[in-house]
Amino acid sequence: MTQTTWMDATAQAELVRSGQASPVELVEDAIERIERVNPQLDAVIRDRFAEARKEAAGELPDGPFRGVPMLLKDLGCHVAGETTQYGTSFLGDVRWPADSYLAQQFRAAGFVFLGRTNVPEFGTTITTEPVCNAPARNPWNPGHSTGGSSGGSAAAVAAGLVPIAHANDGGGSIRIPASECGLVGLKPTRARVSQGPDVGEGWAGATIDGAVTRTVRDAAAVLDAISAFMPGDPYPAPAFVRPLAAEVGAPVGRLRVGLLDAAPGEQYLDHPDCRAAVADAGRLLEELGCVVEPGTPDAMFDELFSRFFTATIAADTAVTLSALEQFALGRAIADDELEPRNAMYRAVGREMPATDYLAARAYLGGWVRRMAAFWTPEEHGGRGFDLLVTPTVAAPPPELGWFTGAGPEEEGRRIGSFLPYTAQFNVTGQPAISLPLHWSDDGLPVGVQIVAAFGREDVLVRVAAALEEAAPWAGRRPPVSA
Repeated sequence: MTQTTWMDATAQAELVRSGQASPVELVEDAIERIERVNPQLDAVIRDRFAEARKEAAGELPDGPFRGVPMLLKDLGCHVAGETTQYGTSFLGDVRWPADSYLAQQFRAAGFVFLGRTNVPEFGTTITTEPVCNAPARNPWNPGHSTGGSSGGSAAAVAAGLVPIAHANDGGGSIRIPASECGLVGLKPTRARVSQGPDVGEGWAGATIDGAVTRTVRDAAAVLDAISAFMPGDPYPAPAFVRPLAAEVGAPVGRLRVGLLDAAPGEQYLDHPDCRAAVADAGRLLEELGCVVEPGTPDAMFDELFSRFFTATIAADTAVTLSALEQFALGRAIADDELEPRNAMYRAVGREMPATDYLAARAYLGGWVRRMAAFWTPEEHGGRGFDLLVTPTVAAPPPELGWFTGAGPEEEGRRIGSFLPYTAQFNVTGQPAISLPLHWSDDGLPVGVQIVAAFGREDVLVRVAAALEEAAPWAGRRPPVSA
């Protein structure tokens, strides 16, 4: 059989369709890579190899990715009869009663699930160093963070264990690990991927599921496969005019692109590699025919944004923990069972008056309209940009322990200092993508974020595919890899 380690999911699926490989062979190859390489990375924390072998040998759905192996993040995307532990020490005995709607879509696409990937507790931080598991290690330098919260998924894909892995994003958790592990990380438009049946909207609509991939065409085709409205969802995303996969290779056109030109503030890191990455991306976009100029949404660095977004996270965390106590565990969760960050969120959320929560939602609603003006056509009173380009995060991947070893108060400050650019677009609901366009002198990936108007993943995919062709990254291999 053809060597599959660095084939993307699209290519592996074609091997199955053409009869050059069977699902069993693809699955066995991936299992061998995980068993051999994962001990160096702790990216995969729980396998389901026996189940995967049985599924691969059986009657798989005839979807676009029939027989392709993948991993699920250990947060969300429940599988019937199996555990999803959310990076905790206390959910190990909870078996979820049904497949989530997203798991159904992945299965219908033909994917075979091999196991679960490492996450921080409840996904509420940006490094994957949970107390209950070993830290996920970055394959570009195992002493450095993978990012979070989809850090285990990103490490596994970057190291060649699988071609794609499930990820989700509430403040950057697809894009941050994609940046730190040298991958493509596409955060979809709000409601593009259903969170049903258990969740209507998470973090006041900020959370969304997707995947981390090595190629743009995989990012597009996977989102095509999992974009589905579940009856009862609170709202739909705008429909695509045509499949996203058809946008790969389509002409970019003469887009107006804003390169971030406003300093985020002294409380944020501002690394020269991140500035260089954006400048390089701007030059590439000009060569592709775009009109590139300085530009930043007027509300991008509003000082009140983080305060009110954090309030919605705290309230949601308190409600989530209460639901787990009542419906999954049948007992109270003690503060000392939680990491300090989440115990603090729960305490704040419990004490928050409903009026304060609603005031936070109201403020953010107005703030979103101020942000949207950047992408609104000039004839409708906006600034008329098609895209915004920013660093994905404020610095290259830090060393393991830089966040978690600093003590609770300093940890919070450091998390905040690292995140000037991503959470805004969870709250606006806009699609955004991180691309691996830059590496530091010491070989660490530095991602570039591109943001489009609400519902316009098609524009992102066209541009991302053109950048991938202009500055290809497929030939790069991390030192720890299959």
